[in-house]
Amino acid sequence: MAAALEQLSSSKMFDGFNLRFRHQSATLGCAMTFSIYMPPSPASNIPVLYWLSGLTCNDENFIMKSGAQRAAAAHGIALVVPDTSPRMSGLNIEGESDSYDFGVGAGFYLNATNEKWKYWRMYDYVVKELPKVLSDNFEQLNTSQASIFGHSMGGHGALTIYLKNTDKYKSVSAFAPIANPINCPWGQKAFSNYLGPTKSDWEEYDATCLIKKNSNVSTPILIDQGDADKFLAEQQLLPHNFEEACKAVGATLILRMQPGYDHSYYFVATFVDDHIAHHAQFLKSA
Repeated sequence: MAAALEQLSSSKMFDGFNLRFRHQSATLGCAMTFSIYMPPSPASNIPVLYWLSGLTCNDENFIMKSGAQRAAAAHGIALVVPDTSPRMSGLNIEGESDSYDFGVGAGFYLNATNEKWKYWRMYDYVVKELPKVLSDNFEQLNTSQASIFGHSMGGHGALTIYLKNTDKYKSVSAFAPIANPINCPWGQKAFSNYLGPTKSDWEEYDATCLIKKNSNVSTPILIDQGDADKFLAEQQLLPHNFEEACKAVGATLILRMQPGYDHSYYFVATFVDDHIAHHAQFLKSA
């Protein structure tokens, strides 16, 4: 039985449409929204590129600020953007909105094991539930032709989800990802609360740890990082740790340090066309 979708909005852009939907998520125990940019044509077999957003964002930030639709339309790729945590919930977990970097808007794309946060299962939502919702409701999409990218916390999500599911995604890229979360304050706060004190459990959601034991990376990983990003200076992102891990296992990483760029959507919008072109070559090759 197909999941029931409520369409919230539709806006034409570059001859395609920005669409927004709400549905009841069995994985997260609450209503969730997601956005899709559907390119103008063809009418079938459209590949899917998932975007995972960063801390404090929902499914609308990327759609409104990145300007990615022009390139997506040109390449005939659908952009799919989930929210970043359970939100429209009424779950009302104590402390869920106390800080910007944990709880609502900060799901970190993992499956929480702490009972208090049992509905924080964004990993299963992105990897399992959302693709099924798409395939059940949009016959023009080919969800078996999928790639994934993201920004900051979402860059972390894209890298870890790809590295744990290289059979499901053709390629991955990221903007300023939290590349080694077990060694930065954001990751340590989130992981200790969501996953508990056992550090080996944290490593299952750390791209720098995962790449060291993954020999199935067949396509180059693209990362853009602004060198004027304050979170780079604060040691929250640690891209060079990931770079060293890639070198150690012979994984191809294209790490582009971009002079003068910060952590904002101005940075994302500047280079997003490059990322969509990167994914298009793998999404269209099969």
